[in-house]
Amino acid sequence: MAVPSADTTCSITTPSTSKTTPRIQPPQPSNPPAPPSTRTRTAHRAAPPARSTAETPHSHGRTRPATLTKNPPHPARRSTPHRSIHVTPNRIDRCPQSRTSGRIHFTRESRNVENRVIIVGAGPVGLMLAGEIRLGGADVVVYDKLPAPSGESRALGFTKRVAEIFDQRGLLSRLGTIRWGQNGHFGGVGIDLSALAENHRGVLGLPQSRTEELLTEWITGLGVTIRRGYAATRLTEDPDHVTVHFDGPEGAFEDTAAYVVGCDGGGSTIRTAAGIKAPGWEATRGMFMADITGAEVGQRPTGQRIPGGNMILSVSLGDGYYRILIHDKSLPPRLERPLTYEDVADAWQRMTGESLHHAQARWICHFDNAAGLATHYRKDRVLLAGDAAHHTPPLAGWGLSAGIQDAANLGWKLAAVLGGRAPETLLDSYHAERHPIGQQLLRDTHAASTLYLTGDELEPLRATLRELLAYPEAAHHLAGHVSGLTVRYDMETGQEQPHPLLGCRIDPGTEFTLEDGTRTRIAELLLDGRPLHLTAPGSASAQQLPDGWADRVTAVSATHTPGEGSSAAPLPETLLIRPDGYLAWAPPATGTTDGQADAEGLGRALTRWFGPASVRA
Repeated sequence: MAVPSADTTCSITTPSTSKTTPRIQPPQPSNPPAPPSTRTRTAHRAAPPARSTAETPHSHGRTRPATLTKNPPHPARRSTPHRSIHVTPNRIDRCPQSRTSGRIHFTRESRNVENRVIIVGAGPVGLMLAGEIRLGGADVVVYDKLPAPSGESRALGFTKRVAEIFDQRGLLSRLGTIRWGQNGHFGGVGIDLSALAENHRGVLGLPQSRTEELLTEWITGLGVTIRRGYAATRLTEDPDHVTVHFDGPEGAFEDTAAYVVGCDGGGSTIRTAAGIKAPGWEATRGMFMADITGAEVGQRPTGQRIPGGNMILSVSLGDGYYRILIHDKSLPPRLERPLTYEDVADAWQRMTGESLHHAQARWICHFDNAAGLATHYRKDRVLLAGDAAHHTPPLAGWGLSAGIQDAANLGWKLAAVLGGRAPETLLDSYHAERHPIGQQLLRDTHAASTLYLTGDELEPLRATLRELLAYPEAAHHLAGHVSGLTVRYDMETGQEQPHPLLGCRIDPGTEFTLEDGTRTRIAELLLDGRPLHLTAPGSASAQQLPDGWADRVTAVSATHTPGEGSSAAPLPETLLIRPDGYLAWAPPATGTTDGQADAEGLGRALTRWFGPASVRA
């Protein structure tokens, strides 16, 4: 589900149980970890050394106009006054801390800026991104304007591809018992997922607060610091670093890093300060959402259309709680006063005739249907991810899921650049790969919302779509849009006949047998976030990993072991898999072997994605 826009109003209606921790002191100088050592896979690399972590629960103070300050590339730029620019807010291929003048300031010398990233926003996307960057050996700090985690449930789950990404980092199993969705749909039009060859079912009924809790535990275990109660206000950018200015618990505060990533939602301060536009469509209607208890609510997991272009949704959260969502065409996109539970209950009764006034709500929220897509996901040393890059109305966790995939795509690239293993141009591939997905997200959201929230005049179109979705190819296409399984990136190999899986994600459940007889899965081989070079043992045609990349790519010799009854096609004898799980190179599907051409192709792919070969003395 998308994070609300700047006009969204949400509240917790019962006292928060979030645990607070003592105020932290500004971080002290610390050295970043060394790049992972060279090895051939026998066991997983230990997690990076832990650093001090804490949360600071304070109010975030004033909000200032967002500005971007750029310093010209001049030898005396540190003594030159800043020039401020004030900004007013405003075909995808598919797969089968020191004090100065009353303010706290981190100097470059004390913070090793060159190997550091600042993330603004401690939602699921910012947290996931921090973990990915830390796994790659770079230093990262996360700031959030809230004094403590909100505890709001918001999105209730995530798509299949996000489940796979979590599995690749050992996170899925840490969620305990989870519920998998059974019924697929697009805008309320059903998709028979059981008829598809691949499992597209996502996770349902899992509050976003639990996802955030899991990710917080993970990244603090990796040594990532989360600083709460800091509201970003503006940026100051130099040719080789960027400074983020905050209103913090003790007043004005600033921190400096090589890059900043805005994961601060649809009304992103970072995006605005960088001057990145996010065109889309303006809000035309509002919607209510609440988690309630003390009443029995009939299940409407995929929504129920109400005459006049309205819709309601209800789903059990367990422990006597229900999530209700009300799309009432008469609700304004902005409220003139704070939302109350009585407003929610009145709207529900209007739509259904059922009274929920006797129930109690632990969380209520008002959303609008505005949407927008950033024109650039990267501008110099500023990057965007999640709703800061693509904000949409709440719809089945699509926005959150796309954001987690942004993080998985960007994190390892930032770490590689900061670690000096890859050129800065690698970061351009983030926009090239994920911006088209953002375009698709807005298009799909608009289409699904139209199907959901239009009256009977659109029934002929729904009927036609039902007919089309009876065909497996059409069902797979739309199911892939929702699940994220069919995303395919251009790996730029130049092959005339690329392997059908090139650019696709390799199913993390794919099993292999190591040379010592141990059974393993792709997900287990990717746990440490390193690229993976996988070859079939004893194969004369398999391309071995050149020594120049052994310091950053894990080489594994293993045999593909399809499960019993599997109809999956045989895998190539050489697989180069990126840390995000996508196939970066495989021999072309020509049916013939050209050792020299394949070796050259593998070398180009290694250089493209993981930087030039190391030169040993």
